[in-house]
Order: sequence, then structure tokens, then C-alpha cells
Amino acid sequence: MGNAAGNLSDGLIFVAIPLLATSLTTDAIFIAGLAAMYSAVRLLVVVPVGVYVDHFDRRTILWITNLSRASLLIMMAVLFAIGFGSVPLLYVVLAGVGILETAADNAALSILPSVVPANKLDQANSRISAAQLLADEFAGPPLGGLLFALGVAVPVPVWAAGGLYAAAGLFFLALPRPGVVNGFASPRRSVFREAVDGARWLRGHRLLSGLAVVGGLASIAYMMPFSVLVLFAQQTLGLGAAGYGLILAVSALGGLVGSIITAPLRLRVGYGRMIVGSLCLGAASMFALAFVRIPWVAAVLLAAYILHSVVWGICVSSLRQRLVPEHLRGRVNALSKVLSLVGLTVGAALGGVLASLLPLSVPFLASGTLFICCGVISLFLCEQGVPKAVDPPSARCSDPRTSCSSRRMPTLSIRRQDAVLSAKHLAVTRRSSNSSKQIRINSRTVSVAHP
Repeated sequence: MGNAAGNLSDGLIFVAIPLLATSLTTDAIFIAGLAAMYSAVRLLVVVPVGVYVDHFDRRTILWITNLSRASLLIMMAVLFAIGFGSVPLLYVVLAGVGILETAADNAALSILPSVVPANKLDQANSRISAAQLLADEFAGPPLGGLLFALGVAVPVPVWAAGGLYAAAGLFFLALPRPGVVNGFASPRRSVFREAVDGARWLRGHRLLSGLAVVGGLASIAYMMPFSVLVLFAQQTLGLGAAGYGLILAVSALGGLVGSIITAPLRLRVGYGRMIVGSLCLGAASMFALAFVRIPWVAAVLLAAYILHSVVWGICVSSLRQRLVPEHLRGRVNALSKVLSLVGLTVGAALGGVLASLLPLSVPFLASGTLFICCGVISLFLCEQGVPKAVDPPSARCSDPRTSCSSRRMPTLSIRRQDAVLSAKHLAVTRRSSNSSKQIRINSRTVSVAHP
């Protein structure tokens, strides 16, 4: 319920902020700059946030960040209502929301493996994605667009978003408090050194580090067209506020389909094929959108794109949750997010520049080209056999010449190697602790890395 309420608020803001901006200015640079600034602010805080997520109660982080977002949006609604609305105000409020969202997202990803068995993570992430799509895409965008189209006072969608964030915070308060607070008995070190621990672990994991790089490139490909999507809808498709919200809601059907099919399909074909196939679908949809002028066709293609995004997100999140030790999860999530946020910032800036100097179709063509590059890199990773390390027997034993029992041993070996490497790394970083604490911590690390 907390995720659903927060995501419905996200959907309102996703439509409300661009429409508020277009009511104040039509400059593509200023409009795309909102997305660029939002990504840049999150980039600045994501690493220290990851460290704190590993050291503090993740439940507390969730409810505090949601209540704080509610306060910011309600303040902005009041200022617009009394005639003090402006583009700089949008930038300031969106920056605050971005900082708080960074903490909330990391805490939500990090807490999930603590309450869900490893073999159920695909299903859990799929259900979260479905709830997000129903609230964030189906309900939020058309509601926000209709409130503007019907001539309702501009701050009304923002009031609603603030109230929903407050409700999300109250729902997260109902989560059971963990018996052990995150963190360790060893002396507290600097945020930089804690972050370096996570970076070293991620660098040593070929699968997750490779996917982090692909995620950064895919983020550039995503944000180039989406940073100017509202202009594409208005100028190329001829849609107003309600129509813009409607095509976003219709396109979310693809994501809903993706959240339903990902878990069972992954059991059959494995993580590798799912990831490569999703990136190819993203490339095809972007190339097609560059030449579309019919709104309902554009909605279908956007649905295909969002299907790709959901499949990619579920697979990569589940892999990371399976493989990263619990005490490093916040930092590894944050460091992976760094590359994605760099990509979002670069992509938003490129999208604004390309749309200002060239036709609006150019950001879509550039996006499709970059998605092809991402697919090639992912295919290389899959050919190395790395993604199969955590695939179930049904996906690994497609070769009839090889028995499942003979192919299951390498998977266990890889998992044990990851566990031993994590234990050795943690022992080195905790030299200041006494030996009894090291034994206890190391044994805990092995049990987490080898579910």
C-alpha cells in the first residue's frame, strides 16, 4: 500500500511538473532542464545515501522520506495558489523531491530481500512493478492531465500528490521493525571509505559491474526522447494535456504485461536472454517512434518500450538482490545507480539540445542506436555464461546433451566463490575489530551470499 500511494503521487507529479513548466515557458532548454537537474541532484547524493541505508533502519528511512516529500509539495501548492509560482520554484522543489526519492528507492530495494526468500524475488519485484504501473502510469498521468484540462486550479494535482506521499509514509510506519538495525559493531568510518568498500566489491563482480555499465548507457538512451516527450506529444502528435496523460496511461499496459510475464518467462529462458531481448525491443520501439505521427500508434510503441523497461528492471534488480551481501546492499545499489543517474543527466541534456537544433525525431533515432549498443554489450556478457550463474535448472538445462545435475555444480561453485570473496573483503575492512567479531560477521556474510 505504501508503494502504491507513493507511486500514484509520482504519476501526478510526472504530468503536473512538465505541464506547470509549459504554462510558464515554452523553451525546450528550460523544460528539459528540469529532468536534467532532477537527475543531477540525485547523482550528488546517491552514494552517501547508500552508505546511510546500510547503517540505519530502512523502515524509518522509508516513512521519513515520504512525509518530507509531502511537505515540500504542499508548500509548492500554497505558493502557486497565492501567485508566487515560477520556474525557479519548480527547480527547487523538484530538487528536494529528488533527494528524498533517492533515499526512499534505495531503502525499498535494500529491505526487500530481508522479507522475501531469494527464489521469490522475481515474483516480488514483478508485483511491485505491477502496483507501480497501476498507480504511477494508469491512474496518475490521466488524473493529473485531466485536472489541468478541465481548468481546475493549477496547484490541485500538487495538493493531491502531497497527500498521497503523506499516506505512503503512514503505510510504511506499519512495516514491522527489524530486530537488528543495519550497521556493524566495528568503529564508524568515513562515508568515503564505506563507499569505497562497496565499489571494490562491485568492481570484482563481473556480472553486476557489466550490467551497471549497460544501465548507464540505457539511461542515456531513455532520457534523450523522454526529456522532450511532452513537446513531441504537443507539436508532433497534436495532443493537449489530457491526450498527453492518456497516451502515457495506455503505454503503461506494456509495462503491466511485462510485470506479469517476466517471472515465469525468466524460469524458462534465463536472465541473459531476457535482458538482451528487452534491450532489442527498446531499440525497435524508439526507431519506430521517430517516424510516427498517429497518437494511438505512438501509444502502442510506448507500451512496447515500457514493457522492455519493466523486464530489464525486474531482471537486474533480482540479480542484484540475490548476489549482493546484505551489509553492502545499500552501497552497491547506490553505486549502480550512479551510472544510471549520470546517463539520465547526460541524456536529458542531449535531448534538450537535439530537440532545439534538430527535428524532434532525432532524439528517438539516437536513442534506438544506443539501445542497439547496449544489446551488443549484454550479448557479450551472456556469451561468457555469467548471467546463468543464478538461473534455475529449467533455464540452465536447455541442452539435452548435458544433465541438470552436471550443470548445477558450476552454479554452486560460483556462489561459493562470491561468498568467500565477500567474506575475505569484509575481514580486511574490519581489521580493527577483534577476532570473535570477525568470525561472527564472516559467517553471516557467507550465509547471505549463498541462499
